[in-house]
Parts: sequence; C-alpha cells; structure tokens
Amino acid sequence: MGNPVVYFDVNSPQGDALKRFYGELFGWSFNEVPGGYALVDTRAGTGINGGIGTTTENHTPLAFYAEAPDLQAVLDKVERLGGKTLIPVTEIPGMATYAMFTDPDGLVVGLVKGTGEGGEQGPSVGDGIPVEWFEVLGSDAERTQAFYGQLFGWQLDASGPPGYRLVDTQAGGRGIGGGLGSNPESPWVTVYAQVPDVEGMLKRAEELGGKREYGPISVDDHMQTGAFRDPAGNVFGVYFHPPHD
Repeated sequence: MGNPVVYFDVNSPQGDALKRFYGELFGWSFNEVPGGYALVDTRAGTGINGGIGTTTENHTPLAFYAEAPDLQAVLDKVERLGGKTLIPVTEIPGMATYAMFTDPDGLVVGLVKGTGEGGEQGPSVGDGIPVEWFEVLGSDAERTQAFYGQLFGWQLDASGPPGYRLVDTQAGGRGIGGGLGSNPESPWVTVYAQVPDVEGMLKRAEELGGKREYGPISVDDHMQTGAFRDPAGNVFGVYFHPPHD
C-alpha cells in the first residue's frame, strides 16, 4: 500500500492576500482556525482540500502532504535517501499530526498522520475548482523519481512525456495522482487544479496579481496545461482535460 496525497497548503506572510487571490480565482471558501490558518474547502466535490496560513516565521512554500501511519519512520527513510527533516513530527491538538521534509533538491513536501482508511473531510459539492494532481520537478528526473518511488512505494508509469513519469500512489484510489520529472532551471513542488479554460484562468490569475509561469501548452490532442505564480511567488498549476476521454 502506497502513501496517498491527501492535502495541500501554503504558509506565507501574505496569507490574507492569498486567501483573496485563490477565493476569487477558484471559488474556494475558507474556515479560519486559531493561529492565523484557514482551512480550504475547494467546493468542487472531488479532489483534495488544503489550507493557507499567515506567518512571518518559518513559513513554507506551497506543498502537498502524503499520508502515513508513522511519520517518524518516513522521516528516517527520508534521511537515508538523501533528504532532510524540515519540521519534525508535530501534533496540533484536535486537528492533525504532521511533519515536513526537503528532498535532495531542497524541495518541501509534507506528511500527515493517518491510518490509510480515509475519514478526512473532502471538498463539499459546489461550483469551486478542484485540485486533482500533484507534481515534483527536480533538477534530475531520474533522481527525483527514484527518491519518491522508494520513499512512498509509488508506481511510476513511463507513458508520459520524455523524462516525466506518471504516478500511481498505490493507495486504493484515495487521494490524487501526480507526476515526477525535472525542471533544472526552476525546480518546484506544486499541485494542479482542473479548469475549463487554461488560457482564461491564466489571464484571470494575472489580473488578480499573479504572474504567468508557462502555458498554455498542449500535452496531447486533448489536454492543455499551464501554471502561474501567486502573489507570494508560489507556482500553482492548471490543466484542462475533457471528461470521459
């Protein structure tokens, strides 16, 4: 059984601005909790939820979180594989137990404790934009793919573009799928939202204070992708793929 990706978040001194940005761009709603953190409900009915935090100290970039029953065991494995612990196992009473690490490129990924049996609250049904894909682009595709494949027990499929591997997390359908590849000039960890119009969403992100990172580009005859940087500089992806295709 692999580790599913079940959550995403970003912590930034610009947390309030990011809530406005993503709320207007994607139609998400927010539930404020103590400590300057807001839980994200994408209101999409599918995909995963997340969070946005406001902090001036030790803030982390946009990251996704993989679920595991024993976070310290995963952190120990991270160290053996060439990564480093960034935030040790930390319990937030009544909410979650989490940790964060950096991979061999220094990219940040989170861990959240779970039994593998589900139970997390998914997005409510509404007209929001779903987050349905994760991505890690390191400086060397083979090293990135080997690191995450060994760490999480993910199965990699070579049917994607050259140097890019589609990920089956081997988690029994829980969480979201993703991809592992390389971007030597600008490595990143991000998630992707499925949108009805990639170009329109990139333009809207620019109007709201973001900056286009790339796209739209056609992956095949049916799929387009793109990405923007939000007002705090985090890369966030968008893609379009017709349903039932």
